[in-house]
Amino acid sequence: MHLDGDSILDTVRDLVALAPRATGTPGGRAAAAYVEGRLAAAGLRTEVLEVPSYAWRATDCRLTVDGDPVECAPILHSALPAHDAVGPLGGTVRGRVVDIGADPAVLRRPGGLPGASARGAVVLFDLSFDMALWSLLPVTEWFHDPGRRVLRREVMSSRNPYVTSLTRVVAAAREAGAAAVVGVLRDYPESVRYHNEYYRRHLLDLPGAWITAATGARLRARLRAGSTAELVLPVERDEVTSQTVLGLLPGRSRETVMVQSHHDSVGPGAVEDATGTAEVIALAKHLAARVRAGWRPRKNVLFTTFDTHFTGYQAHQELTRRYVLDPASPYDIVLNLTIEHVGRRARRGADGGFETLEATEPRGLFENLNPWWKVQLVRALRRHGVHSTSLLNAAPFELSRTGIPTDASFTLLAGVPTVSLISGPLYLYDDADTLDKVDVDQLEPVARFFADLLERADRAPGQRIGLVPARLRRRLPRGRW
Repeated sequence: MHLDGDSILDTVRDLVALAPRATGTPGGRAAAAYVEGRLAAAGLRTEVLEVPSYAWRATDCRLTVDGDPVECAPILHSALPAHDAVGPLGGTVRGRVVDIGADPAVLRRPGGLPGASARGAVVLFDLSFDMALWSLLPVTEWFHDPGRRVLRREVMSSRNPYVTSLTRVVAAAREAGAAAVVGVLRDYPESVRYHNEYYRRHLLDLPGAWITAATGARLRARLRAGSTAELVLPVERDEVTSQTVLGLLPGRSRETVMVQSHHDSVGPGAVEDATGTAEVIALAKHLAARVRAGWRPRKNVLFTTFDTHFTGYQAHQELTRRYVLDPASPYDIVLNLTIEHVGRRARRGADGGFETLEATEPRGLFENLNPWWKVQLVRALRRHGVHSTSLLNAAPFELSRTGIPTDASFTLLAGVPTVSLISGPLYLYDDADTLDKVDVDQLEPVARFFADLLERADRAPGQRIGLVPARLRRRLPRGRW
């Protein structure tokens, strides 16, 4: 009964009611307490891992061009002089408007800006979403798409809102001496509530604001030579304490399977990631009930919901150092199962807003398991009806510094065999990520798929789950992020 869709959806509703669940805020602390309470009530031994992180907040955001107000919202985590900067930041910036369109390279080309340089300017640019669904085809091993829901041009050409041109534009604008940036959400519905992540490898040191595609078109229609802009963006950034929740279901050995998602959010966060957190809680309750009924697991199961997803992943890194890389770790983590985003597909509608479709957002299942396990994944996807899902080979990313675009990236880079479910719906970082976006019909199939994997993993030799043999894995560079 713990894996039924209605129960999982009730948990999603509870988490949305606590939103925004941002790191270091009352909502974030309430979400951590809620998850810990649910895991403890199921009979798990709980722990809260507290790790320093940062809370960024714009106290104002106003943009005027030639004295006329322009509707805008702040580019999150902008105006940062350093990654560890705290205190009052940002302020008021004035400068000429330099429009570069969608090509940041124009700022680096001699003569690229007609008649002017960008020094001291406010750079107007089009934000591009750079990763289309078809770009994952080179690492696709298998595709479960009954009814051809996904293999259509419109779907395969859709783009996720995570991989964008933002960091490239800010870097080029900084090098050119610009004072600020204004991003036109060209590939997005008419919303300025786009809450970009903190891109931890790239400093957004210029202040910035978002405007919609329609606002950008109107602004460009009246721009003239010598147009000037003023951006008012005072920012407060504080060091805060993040709270990551762990719940342990003990087994009979040190071998451990880790099941994770993240409970923090910037907006309502129904799909991102109340759905993943609700799945983790459901699986914990399911296995705990089996233990009470007499099942004796061989392996520990460590259920984890992370904080700091939107503020730099400090908790993810610390947990990986403490429980994976440290030789004194009480756990030998032999498999990571990560669940993120059980959502419906959406697109820009005829009215310019989000149009939610009666279809599952296409998903990827990043994995680096051995061939036998790959076959089991395929069979389990079919058996439980987890459709619109690609099996993606994560092995090529295991020795990189970037890893995979999921919360499992740090354990993967630390050498843990991984199965990570992820999708990138258009509303993922928007206040439009509300309950109606949850793919209710897929909540139970996803839960039963992962419950199946957990039971198989408990019976499997832990050192043989990964594609690379365990002895070789231990000799490879690890923890490079």
